[in-house]
Amino acid sequence: MRIITQHTVGDPDVLVVEEVPTPAPGAGEVLVRVGGAAVNPADAAVRAGYFPLLGEPPFTIGWDVAGTVEAIGEGVTDHRVGDRVFGMPRFPAQAAAYADAVVAPADQLARTPDALSDVEAAALPLAALTAYQGLVEVADVQPGQRVLVQAAGGGVGHFAVQIAKARGAHVIAVVSPAKEAFVRALGADEVIDYTAGPFTDSVEPVDVALDPFGSANTPDVLQVVRSGGIVVALLDVDDETRELAAARDVRVEQISVHPSGEQLTAIAALVDSGHLRPHVSATYALEKAGEAHHELATGVQGKVVLVP
Repeated sequence: MRIITQHTVGDPDVLVVEEVPTPAPGAGEVLVRVGGAAVNPADAAVRAGYFPLLGEPPFTIGWDVAGTVEAIGEGVTDHRVGDRVFGMPRFPAQAAAYADAVVAPADQLARTPDALSDVEAAALPLAALTAYQGLVEVADVQPGQRVLVQAAGGGVGHFAVQIAKARGAHVIAVVSPAKEAFVRALGADEVIDYTAGPFTDSVEPVDVALDPFGSANTPDVLQVVRSGGIVVALLDVDDETRELAAARDVRVEQISVHPSGEQLTAIAALVDSGHLRPHVSATYALEKAGEAHHELATGVQGKVVLVP
């Protein structure tokens, strides 16, 4: 089978195609014939050496995967050969999703909603789990709360808008003008153009803020979060900023996404009920992974997906 690998960190051109034997699933694992593998900013950061999750090359990046179960290992009862599944296996360890086939722990996968293709389902796991874990597991967003979502037109952001709306929140989306219509169509109640001036000048106090940028951005976010509110940060927040938050009676919770078959099933239910839909902006053949990474760097709307 084909796999995308790299022997050094660097720009997208370090990604190369190699032939390797198809792996066999062990106990508790399944072999998935890949129908789609999404490209995430975390993939690009690992590829470039900025986020050394996988140590030194050679390694294969990629975690988001959707496809069909081709073989099952001992003890697997939740999935059968022929089932369509999707997931984010093994993160932050190597999953090697940029490939024709992937072996994954069965309990880190969920059944793909019938309404989605494999390409669409592959766009869900890492970004939708990040949004779900931040807004549901950590912030426990409630009906009527005001939720601020920065970078609302991106991978995590476009799911965060939909998940917050599904929970009955009033959603304020911060985007560039090019993505305003997109986030309004997702259900955003208010849209703020961050190029027109500081977003803090245009936001009434919110209960929850999803902050994708961390320390350099969080002090600004704190200006618009009311006392007793929460900032869900996707990157590190320094001690000085945490002290500032505590003085304002605001919780700061920095999250790192983790695999969860149970939460993927809840996300699939949101798809089935019509409350959540992934947006795929572009697809690339597996062997064009480098080109897909170049596309991702342009600031795409939604997700980019590789197709074996």
